[in-house]
Amino acid sequence: MHANTRRVVEAGGALGVTVEPREFPEGTRTAADAAAAIGCALGQIVKSLLFTVDGETVVALVSGENQLDVVKLGAAAGSTTKAARADADAVRAATGFPIGGVPPFGHATDLRVFVDTDLLQYDVVWAAAGTPHTVFAVTPDALVAATHGTVTDVASAR
Repeated sequence: MHANTRRVVEAGGALGVTVEPREFPEGTRTAADAAAAIGCALGQIVKSLLFTVDGETVVALVSGENQLDVVKLGAAAGSTTKAARADADAVRAATGFPIGGVPPFGHATDLRVFVDTDLLQYDVVWAAAGTPHTVFAVTPDALVAATHGTVTDVASAR
């Protein structure tokens, strides 16, 4: 097991979530790749996106079929400005994980988490487990509880 995945398994255990990683050599870097590999709906994929709002790095857990609305995320974080995407170096510094493998918890720093309301419609969702090739299943309720996430509408209008 990759060291990053082991960190996610251990973090999940400490939070009361059993993480059973599944590895897909073809990759799960994008939501579409992950849904195809797993054989689930695109909306069941949890995209862990990092943004900065007024200098604070935050995590948005977004349904795979949605685009994030940076104005809504900024407002959810208590700002009057829109959120700005964090670059790859900032993502790794804040989470300890590479883009494409960022899990919803187990980060290197304490980050506020905002959860897309659309994820709650599924019985099970799939999140990255520390690498661009590993994922794990979790119920939306367990995801919200483990991340201490704020459930909010962060999706762009379709």
